This record gives sequence, C-alpha cells and structure tokens, in this order.
Amino acid sequence: MDNVQPKATTPLTKEHFRRVMGQFATGVTVVTTRAGDAVHGLTANAICSVSLEPLLVLVCVDHSADSHPLLEKSGVFAINVLSEKQEDISRLFAGPTEEKTGRLEAMGYRTAVTGAPIIQGCLAYLDCRIVAAYPGGDHTIFMGQVEEAEIGEDSAPLIFFRGRYATVREPGAD
Repeated sequence: MDNVQPKATTPLTKEHFRRVMGQFATGVTVVTTRAGDAVHGLTANAICSVSLEPLLVLVCVDHSADSHPLLEKSGVFAINVLSEKQEDISRLFAGPTEEKTGRLEAMGYRTAVTGAPIIQGCLAYLDCRIVAAYPGGDHTIFMGQVEEAEIGEDSAPLIFFRGRYATVREPGAD
C-alpha cells in the first residue's frame, strides 16, 4: 500500500464554494416573468431539466432577487437560452435593478403561451407554468411545467466558466 498523505483541504467558505462550482461550465440564460404590467428578468445558470413525463424544468432564484416576488405572484416564467451574441444581455440582467428597469421593453420581446417574455434572438426558450416551489437555503427552487419550447437562433451558446464568459463551437465548425 502506498504511503500517500492526504492533501490539505481549503477551508469551506462561500468564496471557496463559488470557485469550486466555477469549474462546472454552464449555459447562460435569462429567466423572465410577467406579473400584470411588470416584466422582469434575471441572469441564471441554476436551471435544470427535471422530467420528460410531464415536461418539467427548474430554476433556482435567490430570495433577494427582484424577480423573486414577481415569479411567486405571476406563476409563470420563460427560460431564454442565450447565444454567444448576447453576452451584453446576460451582463445587463445580472446587474443592479436600476439598470434593468425598462430594458426588456427596449430590447424587444414577444410572449408565448404563458405571457412570460421571450427575448428576441435567443438560442432557444422554454415557456413554463410554475407547478411547485421548494425551499433551497437562500434560494427558492421553482419547478415549471413546460407549455412551449422552441429553438431560435442558429448560433453557438453563451457559456460561463471560471467566472468568465466563453462559447463552444460544434466539431468541424469554423
């Protein structure tokens, strides 16, 4: 048997946890909702496909996010999968609320089945009705039943890895 000494571990802090999770490359989305006249969006990579029967997805939203109470009130959301051309949109909806106000209207969107905003030029979208909400620490896990889903732009996806934006190309693509 080898005499291998265990590697010293880094103290488990929020910052270290974020760095470790940053090693997992994720797609970038903007989750949008509409409650009455209020439309809102937030950049999110904490989304996941859950089930094929029924079609379910989830999104995890921080309790302090401005969109959180609107999601609870509206009962609907759309997951807009961003293309490599939409990094500016991701940055906008990751920023402070003052910068976001009125931006969905300015950039243009349409609605689908639920009335949640679909961002023009997105790579794909899922239009969802919230069927459950679960506590998840400082987040709420919103489970959505997919009412409509479409592929949009034919482009490469926007990726987030190690705290930076990136993109991927299909094999053989220029």
